Amino acid sequence: MTTATATTDERTLQELQREHGPALLSFLLGLTYGDRQRAEDLAQETLVRAWLHPEAFSGAYSSMRPWLFTVARRLAIDARRSRLARPAEIGDGVLAVTPDPSDATESAEAALDVRAAVRELSPEHRAVLVRLYFHGLTVNEAAVDLGIPAGTVKSRSHYALRQLGRSLPGYRPRHGVVARRRTAAAQ
Repeated sequence: MTTATATTDERTLQELQREHGPALLSFLLGLTYGDRQRAEDLAQETLVRAWLHPEAFSGAYSSMRPWLFTVARRLAIDARRSRLARPAEIGDGVLAVTPDPSDATESAEAALDVRAAVRELSPEHRAVLVRLYFHGLTVNEAAVDLGIPAGTVKSRSHYALRQLGRSLPGYRPRHGVVARRRTAAAQ
């Protein structure tokens, strides 16, 4: 036994789309922050709901627009909640350029680049960086070890990092690394 469900006739649906479609799409573009594809999908789904619910046409409204906008708004809210409930999808393009963490080639290559760039520094600048970043000394400890004032250690560190930044493509020094180490050592 087959049960037939009543649907809105095609002509009525075409008139509805012609009369309210542009306003509905404009409304949905606002709700989707200008995402035309998503707005068109929601508009189509709204019209499917109108097709599935012919009883809405016999409502107390003088126009179907309030009903359409209510349905569209609820669909937009449901779609947004659904997107927020699952993790963001990433395309294959991101995976193609993401280095494989098990491949040590890139880190070995970067280490060679850093070593070459550090060798190009003046002996004074190199000595400061070695003590601060490779031995993990604080500014004061490096100053005592090198027999120079702490301010000179800071200055040489600053200029050495700037030189490394020019020598290494894509390198940006993290601000406050020396200060964080000094704070950690004081604790």
